[in-house]
Amino acid sequence: MLGLGRTRAQTRSSRSMSLGGMDYADPKKKSNFVGKILMAAVLTALCILMLKQSPTFNTPSAFSRHQPGVIHVLVTGGAGYIGSHAALRLLKENYRVTIVDNLSRGNIGAVRILQELFPEPGRLQFIYADLGDAKVVHQIFSQNAFDAVMHFAAVAYVGESTLHPLKYYHNITSNTLTVLEAMSAHGVPTLIYSSTCATYGEPEKMPITEDTPQLPINPYGKAKKMAEDIILDFHKNSNMAVMILRYFNVIGSDPEGRLGEAPRPELREHGRISGACYDAARGIVPDLKVRGTDYKTTDGTCIRDYIDVTDLVDAHVKALEKSRPGKVGIYNVGTGRGRSVKEFVEACKAATGVPIKVDFLPRRPGDYAEVFSDPTKIKLELNWTAKHTDLQESLQVAWRWQKSHLNGYGSSLVKSS
Repeated sequence: MLGLGRTRAQTRSSRSMSLGGMDYADPKKKSNFVGKILMAAVLTALCILMLKQSPTFNTPSAFSRHQPGVIHVLVTGGAGYIGSHAALRLLKENYRVTIVDNLSRGNIGAVRILQELFPEPGRLQFIYADLGDAKVVHQIFSQNAFDAVMHFAAVAYVGESTLHPLKYYHNITSNTLTVLEAMSAHGVPTLIYSSTCATYGEPEKMPITEDTPQLPINPYGKAKKMAEDIILDFHKNSNMAVMILRYFNVIGSDPEGRLGEAPRPELREHGRISGACYDAARGIVPDLKVRGTDYKTTDGTCIRDYIDVTDLVDAHVKALEKSRPGKVGIYNVGTGRGRSVKEFVEACKAATGVPIKVDFLPRRPGDYAEVFSDPTKIKLELNWTAKHTDLQESLQVAWRWQKSHLNGYGSSLVKSS
């Protein structure tokens, strides 16, 4: 051990010259080192010069600058069921679209479809990010020139919200606050907020108008109402244009069969009744579970207002077009007609052509007996009215997509934008 240590010391000392008890580097080796630094500096300068001569150097991305005549919309949750349909409609209307989604509920396959439909540079970009990370959200806003935000991103199952309430308050309320702070900090002038009829709870009178008291009875509705309150409080001292759309039970899919609803398998028990219906028709589950047959309604099952997703995204586009600085618009988005769950099940059987077995179970916590909208205000102010009101037809359109996408969107990778 000692001999080895001495050998290493001798080897090191041979690399320098000793003068007056001090070690000095070999001048020749120092000269070589300086030469290498100079060579690296010259090469770096040449690279910079070549880059500057490139036509794309210092040219900002189309998404990072405002362009006259082009409206750039951030669609949060744009890989999800409703968000992807909204992105499709915006792109068809020649908006520039940025989708931000963490894919916890969304499908990268939906983004891939949109990229294939709109491959032109500057039309669509996808950013994988979590709105719960404020630093990342502010970075996204600093790197992109947004003209408006359509904020869809949210967990959205009533039953799940009663089991995991903190998840819902964080994902809906807290994340909306983060988005609003980023919009304020970076001067984004317009917000279209995706809210819900669940904020009304179980009103004493039907139909529901925008003036119906908001008394939510489950964490999902409560979290959405809190987010609305934050937006409205902020707006009191802001010139932002704000539209809040409270919509009812969404069904259907793109009539041309490009997009559909593909919830994650582990969420089936919490999902929409339409998804449960298709799963039963396809034999994925043995029967369709209907929860609650003792409500004070005509047939004992819940009454709901089913709005086709195509009509819903049309309402969002009209809200964006009609938004004005300093103004707030709050609208119910529904058909104005309530249908019982039993009616829905019969329509689903007819749409699929499958004699679906139905299993009637006790009520689900957090559900309400009857909700349907009065769409008068949105018709008068936004010139919007639901067009796809044939329940069976909407279910048939969605069923066609389901049959041709037995594995949903699959696991295709997103193409670079």
